[in-house]
Amino acid sequence: MGSVGSIKGRRERLRAETTAEIKKVALELMASGGPDAITLRAIAREMGMTANAIYGYFATRDDLVTTLINNVYTSLADTVDAAWGAAPAQVPAARIQAWACAFRDWALANPEGFRLIYGDPVPGYRPPEGGAAPAAAHRVCTGITALAAAAWPHAERRYGDSDFEWSDFDAGLLEKVRPAFPDLPPAAVALALRIWSHLHGLVSLEIYGHLQTQALSPEKLFREELAQLIRSLNIAPQG
Repeated sequence: MGSVGSIKGRRERLRAETTAEIKKVALELMASGGPDAITLRAIAREMGMTANAIYGYFATRDDLVTTLINNVYTSLADTVDAAWGAAPAQVPAARIQAWACAFRDWALANPEGFRLIYGDPVPGYRPPEGGAAPAAAHRVCTGITALAAAAWPHAERRYGDSDFEWSDFDAGLLEKVRPAFPDLPPAAVALALRIWSHLHGLVSLEIYGHLQTQALSPEKLFREELAQLIRSLNIAPQG
């Protein structure tokens, strides 16, 4: 029995290692050739495998892409959630800074993953019903809303007279944020989207290389923009 269990364990370990390598190679192909470079045949060629062998791990290219999106989105959600949880709950500026900087750091460390979930669509890819990573997407969405919720007691004086109504937002968005933040008004949800546009916009410019010829220190630009954003929320930035 021990021998049989040992053989099974080695097979499972080898399968896990090969699966991880397939996903790694897929992202490398995307980095060098764009999202349409992700094909099972190309991955098999890079790994010295037959195409039929790859199909033993992923039945279709779409299965692989779905797994990739789910993996990288979950990694992002874990990262920003951990940063948020580690910051002091009673200091909203610190929590916002922690979440925002964790988001940028993750994106810089995983540029292909960032592009996969927020940038370049994979040509012909059809996600499963409900999306490729619904749980992770929900976590990131509520995380962004938590930024606005943390600031709202201070920011309400500046943004509370907004004329936003619930009908101004997509029903899918409201299904995520209203149960998690039942006391937030429509103006606070609009504020969450504005915060997201600030953070996502600068990070996207950096990931796609659009700041390379304009800013010698994209990090300094990001941190200054983040400090200004926090001031606009009527809360003091943290050093």
